[in-house]
Amino acid sequence: MFSPSPIIIVHRETRLEGVLRRWGTRGQAKFVIRQAAAMERARQAESTGAPVLARKAPLTAPAGADTYAELENEDHVYRESLVALQRELNLEERVQLVHRDYVPTFDFGLSQVVVVLGQDGMVANVAKYVGDAPIVGVNPDPARFDGVLLPFQVSQARAAVQGVLKRTHKTRRVTLAEALLNDGQRLLAFNDLFVGSASHVSARYALVHQGRAEQQSSSGIIVSTGAGSTGWLSSVFNMTSGVAGFLGSRTEHGFTMSWEERKLVWVVREPFKSKHSRITLVAGTLEPRQELVVQSAMPEGGVIFSDGIEIDFLTFNSGAIARIQIAEQ
Repeated sequence: MFSPSPIIIVHRETRLEGVLRRWGTRGQAKFVIRQAAAMERARQAESTGAPVLARKAPLTAPAGADTYAELENEDHVYRESLVALQRELNLEERVQLVHRDYVPTFDFGLSQVVVVLGQDGMVANVAKYVGDAPIVGVNPDPARFDGVLLPFQVSQARAAVQGVLKRTHKTRRVTLAEALLNDGQRLLAFNDLFVGSASHVSARYALVHQGRAEQQSSSGIIVSTGAGSTGWLSSVFNMTSGVAGFLGSRTEHGFTMSWEERKLVWVVREPFKSKHSRITLVAGTLEPRQELVVQSAMPEGGVIFSDGIEIDFLTFNSGAIARIQIAEQ
């Protein structure tokens, strides 16, 4: 009977692979990217009144744009890192490659260590599915990626994994958020949960927190962990601080929490006040054994997703009730 390997390497599709999947061949992909650059150059020249010599001028990309050569280089570095990582982890234990797309359905139950060959967002996404298996985050391209969640270089991966297998490693535990629907479906979040509409229309729902309840219409609710408090949540505080400054008030730019802190912060985005919706429950915290209850009033298009991964969502339409709390995991 097949069983997962003790060592799992999670890898991903590069941007070049995504482009090739869309356009079929390298020649076609290169042509499309070069043409986009030429059209932008022509548009900029037209707006400044400069002559456009489309047939003679070199096809250069606008400042800051990705060229095909850049995508090729990024792809090459990632592939080389994956090969080198497999070589570094040529230990006595069996190693298995798992593509990022298969992580939500993969059984990590018997895995002793999960090695994630970044970017940072992959660590956040994988963490929701591995249970108690330690994660070793490896930075495949330090020149491109900050690697906040990728503390190890490829050359350091062997020692890190051996430390886990010998149980001499140190770990950093992360508080996760959990959304549990009344039909039993469950979704975890490393950084944050979003509850709202899949499109730009207003989300309608009933919100209950600490014995207080009200009907709301908003752009949705964000529930953040400590790990996510420097991400999406921080942008909400930046917006409120900027608006307050515009109105002549001084406010703090928000706050951050440690990854381990057993607390969640929730914020309602752009709450709208009307005859049918209120705005008294706008932000708060969730301590252990506390919950935020949200009952959908959206006939269609309601969703709950985590960590910005919109394709991995729970349907949240009328009749659905979500209880959001600190996860036991």
